[in-house]
Amino acid sequence: AMPVKINRRSDMRYYIADNHFFHRALNTKMDKRGFKSVEEMNDYMIQQWNLKVKKNDEVILLGDFSWGSWKDTKSVLDQLKGKKYLIKGNHDRFIEDKEFDASYFKWIRDYEELNDNHRKVVLCHYPIACYNGQYRRNEEGIPKTFMLHGHIHKTQDQIYLDDYQNYVQNQKHISISGNEENVPCQFLNCFCMYSDYIPMTLDEWIKIDQKRRMKLIILLLKLN
Repeated sequence: AMPVKINRRSDMRYYIADNHFFHRALNTKMDKRGFKSVEEMNDYMIQQWNLKVKKNDEVILLGDFSWGSWKDTKSVLDQLKGKKYLIKGNHDRFIEDKEFDASYFKWIRDYEELNDNHRKVVLCHYPIACYNGQYRRNEEGIPKTFMLHGHIHKTQDQIYLDDYQNYVQNQKHISISGNEENVPCQFLNCFCMYSDYIPMTLDEWIKIDQKRRMKLIILLLKLN
């Protein structure tokens, strides 16, 4: 018998946080992104996005998409492929513009929970310590809920959050089945610089996060 062909879903879902289009100070100060100008930064982020995202793909923006006016932000959105969904960030001021056209986004929300390939994703611009579904595991005992966020960039807050996650993951609790197990705690900071400004799938963000944490462990071992 001929093997059955399984067609991969042609449309993909990606996530990305804290692009901060048009944010000059962020390029030169906080993130020190290293672009010669904010225009160069914008152009690079558009290019990186369109290298991966296709017309029917979904991209969930985890807040702080643009520091610009609605007119400026619209000019960027017109160049970006895919269907866009916005989780509001504290710097997305273009939403308040009286000319703002919400139809550029499939939806705009402060918070959302979605299924992603048999897993649950909790979506908010800000990391939530005790997120819904945190303790859920699949049949193999692997945590099946992830808290996807932005807001903290690559700052001291990332170090605090990593420490918190490590602490929680080392705590024990009695599961519903009566077994003692470690507490699940799965934060994913979808900060655009971590992915070189490319929107990524849930599995890709999990790998990026694991590599980042492994580098930190290696660095700490070398320092000690």
